[in-house]
Amino acid sequence: MSSKEKVLLLILAAVNFTHIMDFMIMMPLGPQLMKLFDINPQQFGFAVSAYSIMAGITGFISAFFVDKYDRKKVLLFAYIGFVIGTFSCAFAPSYEFLLAARTLAGFFGGMIAAQVLSIVADTFEYQRRASAMGILMTSFSLASVIGVPTGLWLAAHYSWHAPFLVIGGLGVAIIILIGALIPPINKHLENQEAKSAKPLRVLNDIFNSPNQMKALTLTIVLMLGHFSIIPFIAPSLVGNVGYSEDKIFLIYLVGGILTIFTAPQVGKIADRRGKYPVFVFFALFSILPIWLITNLWPMPMWVVLVIAGLFFITVNGRMIPMQAIVSSVTMPNKRGGFMSINSSVQQLASGIAATIGGAIVAEGPGGRIEHYSWVGYFSIVLILSCILLAGRVKAVDA
Repeated sequence: MSSKEKVLLLILAAVNFTHIMDFMIMMPLGPQLMKLFDINPQQFGFAVSAYSIMAGITGFISAFFVDKYDRKKVLLFAYIGFVIGTFSCAFAPSYEFLLAARTLAGFFGGMIAAQVLSIVADTFEYQRRASAMGILMTSFSLASVIGVPTGLWLAAHYSWHAPFLVIGGLGVAIIILIGALIPPINKHLENQEAKSAKPLRVLNDIFNSPNQMKALTLTIVLMLGHFSIIPFIAPSLVGNVGYSEDKIFLIYLVGGILTIFTAPQVGKIADRRGKYPVFVFFALFSILPIWLITNLWPMPMWVVLVIAGLFFITVNGRMIPMQAIVSSVTMPNKRGGFMSINSSVQQLASGIAATIGGAIVAEGPGGRIEHYSWVGYFSIVLILSCILLAGRVKAVDA
């Protein structure tokens, strides 16, 4: 990997880090924001989901035009808008203003993830793509290890405005780096078909391509299996295992630290051994921590941390080769549109998954989370289905 490629990946990872942080930091700020704005949990939940809903909508809309432009310019446009939305959150004087600011951040944020993945796929050929995805995925780990704890510390010692101000400040620096160090990403424009394609062509291409439909189905099913579990990990640790809320951050700290080291290695192994075999290995391996984490009982903290560490490693391990597989189902001149649609359905599937999980679980005596094991079995069935789906997705730009 050349020095220019490493710089590109580091900048894209920084984009992802701030993008993920902006979304993640809202949830632990809930108690402060509900008290300050005098809102109920449902209103706060809507402020959180407003970002995902708008991101899903704009991810879908952007699919119709992103392949007509230099990917660097699209990323820069989207990221500038995202930073403006983040600063707007920092200065929100009321709940209504905060809701509008979250919607604005989501409007631009919906374009970011797809453009980052498209740039990586355009820059790295299929044989090296999983290694690049592995480095990119460390941004998720860093957001868990550094971002969330730091954001909570800033909120506790200063105010809830501080995390958004810091994210926005980092965003300004990253905008400069994008403009100065990322070269034009416009190889896909060499194909005249991309310039003259009609806006709705991307949907026709997807619906007329069984391979692309299988890739989208894989994304949806994997997200349903993953995000049906995630929202209830913390409540189950408190209600079922008996841990205090101030220890919950340890789960994300340990998981994030482990995946910082494992993600790049998973990418290298996937390039060397094959994306699908590595995906199958981690998908099967993930069944054990899924079952354990949805069937927790009172136990020592170190045991819970081991289980959570395995969960993060295996989830991250199956996501890296899956992203490489999905990004390969279109040619470069159509990749931006497809990845935007893929990002959109990923956002929507995540929201649906949380709703499904919420419909299954119930609050029992003493705050106990009942039927969480059912969510685990639901997830296991979907993960096994993903193994069959991934095997039927074929790379066309390998």
